[in-house]
Amino acid sequence: MRITIDRFEGNYAVVELPDKSTWSVPKELFPGAVEGDSFVISKGENEMADSQQRIQDKFARLKRE
Repeated sequence: MRITIDRFEGNYAVVELPDKSTWSVPKELFPGAVEGDSFVISKGENEMADSQQRIQDKFARLKRE
């Protein structure tokens, strides 16, 4: 997902999402960024696999209890 920094308000960066909605997030997440900068946010396959494995492990533990 590509987001663009629309503006800064206090300690927050207002970012525009692909659907044109906006979210305020802590500006410390974007050190050195300026208005108009774009970022791509993604979740890598390794992280997804790790997340799925943790969920499966938790579910297996619950079934044993």
